[in-house]
Amino acid sequence: MNSLLHGLDVAAANQVIAAARALEMGQPAQAANLLSPLLANYPDHPEVLRLHANVLNARREHKLALRDMRRALEQRPQDATYNNSYAVILAEAGELDLAIEFLRRACELQPSLVVGWYNLGLFLIRSARFEEARDALRRAVALAPDYAAARAQYADLLRMDNLRDEAIAEYRKLLAGQPWAGMAWWGLAEIKTLRLEADDSNAIRRAMAHPRASDGDRIALGFALAKAEDDQGRYADAMQALAEANATAQRYRTWDAAGFVRTMESIRAATCTADAGQELGSEVIFIVGMPRSGSTLIEQILASHSQVEGAAELPDLPMVIGEESTRRKKAYPAWLSDASAEDWRRLGQRYLERTARWRKNRPAFTDKLPNNWMHVGMIRAMLPGARIVISRRDALETCFSCYRQYFPGNDYTRGFSDLAGYWRSFDVAATHWAQKEPAHVYEHVYEDLLKDPEGRIRQLLAFCQLPFEEACLHFNETQRAVGTPSAMQVRQPLRSDTARSPRYGALLNPLREALGLPLV
Repeated sequence: MNSLLHGLDVAAANQVIAAARALEMGQPAQAANLLSPLLANYPDHPEVLRLHANVLNARREHKLALRDMRRALEQRPQDATYNNSYAVILAEAGELDLAIEFLRRACELQPSLVVGWYNLGLFLIRSARFEEARDALRRAVALAPDYAAARAQYADLLRMDNLRDEAIAEYRKLLAGQPWAGMAWWGLAEIKTLRLEADDSNAIRRAMAHPRASDGDRIALGFALAKAEDDQGRYADAMQALAEANATAQRYRTWDAAGFVRTMESIRAATCTADAGQELGSEVIFIVGMPRSGSTLIEQILASHSQVEGAAELPDLPMVIGEESTRRKKAYPAWLSDASAEDWRRLGQRYLERTARWRKNRPAFTDKLPNNWMHVGMIRAMLPGARIVISRRDALETCFSCYRQYFPGNDYTRGFSDLAGYWRSFDVAATHWAQKEPAHVYEHVYEDLLKDPEGRIRQLLAFCQLPFEEACLHFNETQRAVGTPSAMQVRQPLRSDTARSPRYGALLNPLREALGLPLV
C-alpha cells in the first residue's frame, strides 16, 4: 500500500485514492463527498487532512484549509508533497513569500518533484522574480518534458523576455505532442505580432473536440480561436468564440457584482488620515487602472528612465493589507477607519521593506498592479510621498479588450454587464482621486499619448518629478522582462491603429448599451 495511506483500511484507502482523483479532475464536490465519512472515522489521518485541505482551498475557505494542512504537515514535515500542498494553500491565502519558502523546502527534500519546481516557478512569477522563475521552470521541463503547464509557463517567460522565436518554438513543441493544450494555443495568441492563419483555426477547433481536452483547455482554446478569427477578419465568428469561452468560464467562477459594489462603498466611506507633509514613499510610482488600458506602456516609458526600475505587477500592497487584516482579526476594508496615522506610517514602512529589492540599482521603482486603483486612499495615507498614475483608455476599447483576454482570475470580464459595472466603479474612484489629489494623482490618457507622444511623456515625467530623458521617447528599445499580455506590444513604436471596436461595429452594441454609450 502507498506509504501515504498507512493506517487506513483497504476500503478507506480506496476512498482516499478516489478523492485524490476527483481533485485532479477538478471535482472538489465529489472529493468532499468521498472524504466525509473518512473525516468521521480518521479525523487525524494526514492524507485525509491534506485532501480535505485541498477541498477547502477550492472553496476559497483558506483559513480552514490552512488549519487542516498544518495538522497534516506536523505529522509529515519531511514529506515534499505535504510541503508543496501547504505552499499552494499559503499562496491562495495571500502568503506568497512563505509559500515560496515551503516550495524551496519541498524541492530540497525531493529534487525530482516536478510539481514543486513548477509551483515554485509560478509563484516566483507572481512575485516578479522572473530570473529565478525561469530557472525553476527549466528544472520542471527538464524533469518532465511532457508537463504541459510547465512548458507553457516557460514559453510565457521567453515571450516576456521578447524572445519571440524561442517562445513560439516552445509552444509548437508542446502542441506537437499535446495538440489540445489550451495554454500553448493561448500563448501563441498572446504573441500579438504573430498572425494566426486558417490552418491554426482548424487545428484549434480539432483540439476543442479532442477527448483529452479539459474545460480549462477549451476556455483557453476559445480565446485563441477568437484571436485567430480576428486575425482573418471574421469578426462575427470571433465574437461567437468569445461568448462560448466566457460562458464556459462563468460556469466555474462567477462574479459577485453586488459584493464588489458593497466593498467599494466601504472603501469610499473610510477615512484614512496620515501625517501631513510626510514624504514617506517618494521613491514609489504606482501605476493603476483597468487591465488593457495602457498601464504596461506607461511602465515601459518610465522604466526607460535612468532613475526608475520597472518592477512589474507587485503583490506587496495586497500582502500588506492581508497581514494587517490578520493582525487585527478583521477583514479588509472594515478596519480602514480604525487605523491611526501611526498605523499608516508603520504599514508604509512595511511596504517599503517588502519592496527594498527594487531600489538596489535605481532610486525609484514602479508598482503596476492594476487593481491598486481601489486602494488610492490607503496609498495616500501609507505613502504620502508616492506618485500615483491612473491609466485611462476609451471605455469601450478597454472593456472589449478585457473581454477578449483570457484572464483566469478576473471574473468580472466574462459578461458585458459585469464589465460595465466594474468600469463604472473604476471611473468613479479615478475621477474622485484625480480631482482631490492633483499633486499626487495623475490621469494618463492613452488616446492623448497617441496624439502627442512627446508632450504627454514630458508631462508624465514632470508629474513623477523626473528630469526629461530622450530614452523615454524610445521606450520600445528598452530591454527588460514584461510580465503582462502587452509584452510584445510595448517593444514596438506607438501605433494609431490599435482600436478594435470599429472593426466589430454593431456586434459590440450589447457592450455599448451596458456602458451607456450610443449604439451604431
